[in-house]
Amino acid sequence: MNQQEPRVSVVIIFLNPGANYLLEAIASVRSQSHVDWELILVDDGSSDDSSAVARAAAAAEPARIRYLEHPGHANLGMSAARNLGISAARGRYIAFLDADDTYLPDRLAHHVAILDAEPEAAMVYGPYLEWYSWQPNAAEDDRVSPLGVEAETTHPAPDILAAFITSGGHNLPGICSLTVRREAVAAVGGFEPDFRGCYEDQVFLSKICSRFAVHVTGRCLDRYRQHAASCTAQAALTGEYLPGLPHPTRERFLRWLQAYLAREGKLDAEMRRAIQRELWPYDHPKAFALVGLPVLQTKFALKRLKREVIRRSTRVRQPSAAATAD
Repeated sequence: MNQQEPRVSVVIIFLNPGANYLLEAIASVRSQSHVDWELILVDDGSSDDSSAVARAAAAAEPARIRYLEHPGHANLGMSAARNLGISAARGRYIAFLDADDTYLPDRLAHHVAILDAEPEAAMVYGPYLEWYSWQPNAAEDDRVSPLGVEAETTHPAPDILAAFITSGGHNLPGICSLTVRREAVAAVGGFEPDFRGCYEDQVFLSKICSRFAVHVTGRCLDRYRQHAASCTAQAALTGEYLPGLPHPTRERFLRWLQAYLAREGKLDAEMRRAIQRELWPYDHPKAFALVGLPVLQTKFALKRLKREVIRRSTRVRQPSAAATAD
């Protein structure tokens, strides 16, 4: 294997996930059937034992595992942490994995084979497993996320982005299910550091999908751990993220997307209409309350969501410290 230029670089960012989660994520990379990889562990200012775990992994295999952190061991957010890992990546392809998620053994091999065979595709993604069964007596059964688009197909730009928008934010791939060509990541400038927390992955996806063709595979090769300390679960408790309902983070994303596409010369009439439809509840909140979703129903839905997150938290082993990267 060429240690200087591995075929794929895996970037794991972490913030206090706890040693066990991070060890499982690292082990899932080490167990890949595709062996031409490097692993970049990016510490976003952890204060738990995960920093020591990452340093030990890098010390054990320095030729293929590296540990990075921000100056002063700062916490700069998921986007900045991913960009730090990307800047150090040497692989032709870049794959992402959060510290509380895991790959199945053929994950890298399958994605690398697709990108090798589909030179017009800048990225490949597939469905992920909503992984509840990692815990004993799980409250829910595992299920595979919906794709919402045709699988085993390379979709031209901006078809995938249009599908994401018109789905209302549903049917999105998890960050753990993306593999991207390094030159494509560089061409769009990586992740946006101004987005911290939820939707940082959607911002990156939008930049890639508005410019490049994307291949969608139907194989589910990633396990997205469901637990109450995740970024999305915590954001749901504050009201910043409400799946299926209008919420501040989605509004900010949509307004950013509209401005970004206009700046890049990619906001055609169809895309403009699609974004404006999604922005309608935010631009006309009173009308939305009357004809879209009554205010009381929205409040009750939020209360139910918060109760569900709290209920699950009593059934799930907590990480050792603050919320992990989503």
